[in-house]
Amino acid sequence: MTSPAPAIHARNLTLTLGSGSAAVDILKGIDFDVAVGEIVALLGPSGSGKSSLMAVLTGLERASSGTLEVAGANFAAMGEDALARARRGRIGIVLQAFHLLPTMTALENVATPMELAGIPDARDRAEAELRAVGLGRRISHYPTQLSGGEQQRVAIARAIAPRPALIFADEPTGNLDAATGEAITELLFARRAETGATLLIITHDVDLAERCQRVVTLADGRIASDTGER
Repeated sequence: MTSPAPAIHARNLTLTLGSGSAAVDILKGIDFDVAVGEIVALLGPSGSGKSSLMAVLTGLERASSGTLEVAGANFAAMGEDALARARRGRIGIVLQAFHLLPTMTALENVATPMELAGIPDARDRAEAELRAVGLGRRISHYPTQLSGGEQQRVAIARAIAPRPALIFADEPTGNLDAATGEAITELLFARRAETGATLLIITHDVDLAERCQRVVTLADGRIASDTGER
């Protein structure tokens, strides 16, 4: 029997920004596989390449070289428009900055990306997801009318509502107080468990990392350690 294809398969990924004498090597040959349904924490000091790696894995940044397959799609061979299409429905992203549109209600912030992607019943799905994250009474509120924790719940609902195969979270509790951060962590893990998605979390929180199935540490653009290595 053949092993199922991994959710992420990366080989010798590099990322160089700038050119000539101003060129800076950000990622320096990353080999990285993530199994379907796995929960992985990405650790490392500031400047180690964590966020850059996530940007490449999500297709928000093009790798300078190497091979990359994400959820069965060959990201390394795609242009920007193709990457944007490939992300739709495959990838959900939760960022430290919530990136909610201030002129849209919570419901609209969750539904609109699905409507643009042509997902049927987008509003019904958005409302159901907002209720699932405890915001059933706040769906018509605008971001400025919501607390930081509530805004992050909207961001999680927006990421999970399309039922993506992969969820990426970049310091999802970084702007929240400890109690709210803990509640958001519980919510993120619970919603991920219900959907069966693969989850990658960038974090500086060692306690959060220990809850993940695997911890990958980056240093100077390379993988320094990986608890999932055999």
